[in-house]
Amino acid sequence: MTTTLTEPPAQETERPRRPKAARAGGTLHAGPVAYVILALFAIGSLFPLVWTAIAASRDNNRLAETPPPFWFGSNLMDNLDIAWSDANLGEAFLNTTIVAGISALTIVVLSTVAGFAFAKLRFKGRNALMLIVIGTMMVPPQLSVIPLYMMVAELDWTDQLQAVILPSLVSAFGVFFMRQYLLQALPDELIEAARVDGAGSWRVVWHIVFPAARPAMAVLGMLMFVQTWNDFLWPFLVLTQTGNPTVQVAVAGLGRGYTPDQSLIMAGALLGTLPLLLVFAIFGKQIVGGIMQGAVKG
Repeated sequence: MTTTLTEPPAQETERPRRPKAARAGGTLHAGPVAYVILALFAIGSLFPLVWTAIAASRDNNRLAETPPPFWFGSNLMDNLDIAWSDANLGEAFLNTTIVAGISALTIVVLSTVAGFAFAKLRFKGRNALMLIVIGTMMVPPQLSVIPLYMMVAELDWTDQLQAVILPSLVSAFGVFFMRQYLLQALPDELIEAARVDGAGSWRVVWHIVFPAARPAMAVLGMLMFVQTWNDFLWPFLVLTQTGNPTVQVAVAGLGRGYTPDQSLIMAGALLGTLPLLLVFAIFGKQIVGGIMQGAVKG
């Protein structure tokens, strides 16, 4: 009589349960430590702006005292009015809007076209040209000041807005940024399908590349607008405070005199910052949404 030995059934090892937040469709909830860290970062980011407003609401004598004031005074509107009239900020805002708008629009368009060429087109010397573009980002901008100034003086563009606009029409960072985005966000199959339908390169750019790159274009345009708005060195060299000043040049004029009035300087700086805050308040949601849309596409 033979007996068969049967092995006991293997016990299934219980898999560790994933937290609810890690399951598909779950929502991650931040803990109190995360909120504390975010609050500290928010306070640190807002403090310079708040301090600028506090200093703009005081007078020069109170700012020279120790300790400095940490709350608002009663001179804010008076200082803003004096800074607006003394620095001719109305004309400066118009000039800066023209310069920053033209520069940002041109950079976005040219960078998108160039980024598409470097990302999706095949031509001789593509990698070498891309290395040259990246290499220009490592050159300090101060090295180009003297040659640019000599060129502007030769063209008799001193104290004219085109002297500020022309050097800022292209951006190596913009080309690199758009190339990296289009490498992931623009499928090759979409371009090939457009080619099969008889679309040329410019039609592909207009109907395929621009719609696909819209989120990155919005982010790049915002970055370039802010950068051009805040630019100081080159406009200060080629523009005058009484001719066609930008905002930064006009605000710098408030520091004239043997004893500069710090409260007026802060009032001018506050006025120069408000348009950027307004632009971000209006378009910030679209820009963040564009970043998230681009991340999903990538």
